[in-house]
Amino acid sequence: MIKLIGIEKIYDSPSGKVHALKGIDLDIARGEIYGIIGLSGAGKSTLVRCINMLERPTAGKVFVDGQDMTALTDSELRAARKNIGMIFQHFNLLSSATVYDNIAFPLKLSNTPDDVIEKKVRPLLELVGLSDKANQYPSQLSGGQKQRVGIARALASDPKVLLCDEATSALDPQTTKSILDLIRVINKNLSLTVVVITHEMQVIKELCDKVAVISDGVIAERGSVLDVFTHPKHRITKEFISVLLSNALPAAFRGNEISQDRTPDSLLLIRLIFLGDRADDPVLANMIRAVPVECTMLFGNLDEIHGVPFGRFIVGLSGSDDAINAALKFLGGQDVRVEVIGYVKRNSI
Repeated sequence: MIKLIGIEKIYDSPSGKVHALKGIDLDIARGEIYGIIGLSGAGKSTLVRCINMLERPTAGKVFVDGQDMTALTDSELRAARKNIGMIFQHFNLLSSATVYDNIAFPLKLSNTPDDVIEKKVRPLLELVGLSDKANQYPSQLSGGQKQRVGIARALASDPKVLLCDEATSALDPQTTKSILDLIRVINKNLSLTVVVITHEMQVIKELCDKVAVISDGVIAERGSVLDVFTHPKHRITKEFISVLLSNALPAAFRGNEISQDRTPDSLLLIRLIFLGDRADDPVLANMIRAVPVECTMLFGNLDEIHGVPFGRFIVGLSGSDDAINAALKFLGGQDVRVEVIGYVKRNSI
């Protein structure tokens, strides 16, 4: 549905050229909710604006639904953008227009007859839960309601793609959840392809099917949300995920030196990741029955990503070298991911 090939974007600034995007290649399938996450200044907003050609790439090609957007004239672009809706962090509503007229605005720009506008806007008001707010003004609405108006306005032209540029960053957590739920419903019911630009990993976790992590103008990592969450490879990805899934050692061991060699009074700490049905399996209990090793549970949590159970645990192993090696061999034969942290002493009380 969306294909980016070698996208470069260079800006001129008083201090010289700024290379915002550096050879971005990206494929987004029809009907996907695709997240693009990065820190401020990483290039993610520039990237999304290249998709609808609000920013024309310095080099590369942008295809949307098979159409080369970079080859279009200005008038052809205006027509093509009707297939691409966009919602923004700060809503961008007309303060002097009612909710109804804000939603109808893109239709009025294209000289759509009033009776057709009516038939389009009323269902959109119902879809976003604002049927009773049609005659109110933006100043009378909450932040979440303003964003719902922005979403309805973006859908007014029957787009095939919905671009969301930090659409929940100005909202509180409860309102954010309701907006994400609405975007998910729209994606499913209208078969829209959705691109989500954000700096919040929680948004990616709750909403997206796939994610690309952008850093310094390049894609550092990409994949399914489940794979990226459970097996991050790049440093920046690990930093984003650590906000939700801390990799810090348990407090009783924090600050102590980690060694790969056994030391007196230390435990071998290992991190285990369980996916799917294995998250409920008694793997550790089976290990203890099979191997003469002491196992101390130090940290654990269970979560779910796109309906797939996901468990993370840190355990400490103690015993003879042979027993610990046997325990690691046992775990290596299970359907779990095993990360050996190292030998760490417990803090004295």
